[in-house]
Amino acid sequence: MLDILILIASGALVGFAVGLTGVGGGSLMTPILLLLGYSPPVAIGTDLLYAALTKGSGMFFHHQKGNINWKVMALLAAGSLPCSLALAYFYLGDALKEGSGHHEIMTTFLGVMLMLTALVITFQKRIQRRFNGGGIASQPDVWASQSDFAHKHTATVTLVLGMVLGICVTLTSVGAGAIGASILFLLYPAWRATQVVGTDIAHAVPLTAVAGLGYLANGLVDLVLLGTLMVGSIPGIYLGTHVGTLFPDKWMRAVLAIALVSLGVKFTLL
Repeated sequence: MLDILILIASGALVGFAVGLTGVGGGSLMTPILLLLGYSPPVAIGTDLLYAALTKGSGMFFHHQKGNINWKVMALLAAGSLPCSLALAYFYLGDALKEGSGHHEIMTTFLGVMLMLTALVITFQKRIQRRFNGGGIASQPDVWASQSDFAHKHTATVTLVLGMVLGICVTLTSVGAGAIGASILFLLYPAWRATQVVGTDIAHAVPLTAVAGLGYLANGLVDLVLLGTLMVGSIPGIYLGTHVGTLFPDKWMRAVLAIALVSLGVKFTLL
């Protein structure tokens, strides 16, 4: 009974973090499951489907509040989903079952990326002034009043970085929130923090679903564990989403930066 309560509480905690900041899914849940004794492949695969389900509710709430830019979400998905499908078909089963050490290498790399992301968020306004004086993403309505060159450049970079996300998330369950948010902050610095979080969550839903189904097809998902985590997650993400709307943008950015630094240190030192 105690184990079940711990898993329910874990689901609620991670759901709240996802709703509040758009990050915390893979970054928190996979380490929790590893500490509870689950193998890395099962922890990753179960966490991916957990993230798809919890972020699905978050996407709904953000859509209601108009926080999702569907054009940018579609660009990210056009890059990430084919990469995830290719990895699921050609790589996942044998590589993760054999314990090749790949997971440890990727989490260390992502730890460094999380800390770099925190720096980007912290100095976002300076970056905007330095690189974006009327340039790529100076308009809240993406691509509005831009030249054809700027439009194509931004779209291409978004697509390519979507591919990078597809690889990282599929192989580690980490990055759909943290790295995705950093990409959006960099490419579209004029956006409100709630727009970044909403669009990032909307992209994470199909990506984690496709990746998680790849693990499920290879027998690397614990469905009982998944159901237990879900009991606590929906109330947590609902509360986090609504609490997040009460804070100014600068507070949201501070929360994101602190969370990313903490997670980056954790993964780098593992």
